Amino acid sequence: MVYVIPENRSPLEVLRNYQEEIRSKGGKVLFECKESECGGDPGRSSSGGGGNTSLAMYLYPQERITDSLSSTGGCAVTARIADQRYLAAEIPDKDSYFSVLTYVIKNPQSSSCAPLNGRTIAVVDSLEAKAREQKMVTVNADDMAKAISTRGRVALYGIYFDFNKSEVKPESDPTLEQIATLLKKQSALKLLVVGHTDNVGSFSFNMDLSQRRAASVVNALTGRYAIGKDRLMPLGVSFASPMDSNKAEEGRAKNRRVELVEN
Repeated sequence: MVYVIPENRSPLEVLRNYQEEIRSKGGKVLFECKESECGGDPGRSSSGGGGNTSLAMYLYPQERITDSLSSTGGCAVTARIADQRYLAAEIPDKDSYFSVLTYVIKNPQSSSCAPLNGRTIAVVDSLEAKAREQKMVTVNADDMAKAISTRGRVALYGIYFDFNKSEVKPESDPTLEQIATLLKKQSALKLLVVGHTDNVGSFSFNMDLSQRRAASVVNALTGRYAIGKDRLMPLGVSFASPMDSNKAEEGRAKNRRVELVEN
């Protein structure tokens, strides 16, 4: 949903109101950023492309916009912007996640958009989480061995983390057990455990996150499954090696993964 906020309300003020509402319902903020911290061009909303990509282009690309570009709704999400702020939050009891992007319209080029100049915009998405079927993402040890033997690596999607967190979730146990089985069957095998992210957020933020996630996987394997520390090396690469385009959620989901690479 796209909201044009009443006059004289700043993006920060609007974002704080959403935070208070989320916390009043027992929720919590998972991630927050502003301006260039969010990654991409902080002066663009959902319009543009090439080397001037922005956070909004990934979260709310133009193909999602159904209003005409000269309408109020179209102007609100395609004009140049300033004071960009973003948060992602959850309300655990309801298994709901919220994404809120706020910004100020700045000197729109179209005369039809001029009335929105200086107004704060809030773009809000909500998502109700559903459990994944483990059988869809757990790769067994033999399939891991085959992929590593033929391609030198295997991508795994059965290792789970909370949003912007690095602790391995219990739902990851079936995949961790298969990795341990692989390493015990092949006693000479050494692996890089590589953490990959999508490109929501800055490169440096995701570099740190992906490194911590890779280290958490290594710690789980060495601590719980007695795998030698000399056989595993954690490595985070941020969003430097995507499997698919980050322009849509389907591609971003493919890019969030852990890979095992023969070392």
